[in-house]
Amino acid sequence: MKKINITIAGVPYLIATDDDPAYAINLTEEIEARIQAHMPDGSFVSPTQATVLTLLEYADEAKKASEEAAAAKVQLKEYLADAAQAKSERDMLKRELAKLKKGGQN
Repeated sequence: MKKINITIAGVPYLIATDDDPAYAINLTEEIEARIQAHMPDGSFVSPTQATVLTLLEYADEAKKASEEAAAAKVQLKEYLADAAQAKSERDMLKRELAKLKKGGQN
């Protein structure tokens, strides 16, 4: 486990991660950019409020991504069932064709 120093919304943190430190730093920079986007010059949004807004954005994105993944999983299961049915039908038609060919040779 690696320990790295990061700063989010002006608050320093020491975090431990099993990931590459560059990944954690990149993620921190992305979060910081989103927080700063909620605090344009002359804005009355505090760092805490901007952080909460950023958290809501991430939660929304995560929930939607999870729902999309679940829908894709259902669709994939349907495709697999359709493929299995098509394979079964193909095998049945192959057997019928073989019977027809065998019957025509007599």
